[in-house]
Amino acid sequence: MNQLTWLLKWILRAAIFFALLAFALNNQQAVTVHLLFGHEWTAPLVLVVLAAFALGLTAGVLAMLPRWFKQRRAAREARRQGAADSQLALSTLQPPHEP
Repeated sequence: MNQLTWLLKWILRAAIFFALLAFALNNQQAVTVHLLFGHEWTAPLVLVVLAAFALGLTAGVLAMLPRWFKQRRAAREARRQGAADSQLALSTLQPPHEP
């Protein structure tokens, strides 16, 4: 059963690869992207699509970073507070030392 799932994963990966390869081969026509101030960029369509995907991915990651750092800071504070609470709980459970 384990080998069957491994084989199915590789078949799925190969199918995705060949679908993307066929997309790239079918979209090699040159397109012109008109930018600001009269600038133009002429490139194959597949590169334009890839550049748009990369720009969107970068924008998404950059938009996510402040919240991610805030959550990491909150988790660190919660961990510190939890360690302090456990130390306090341990110190209250231990009997006092008698001289």
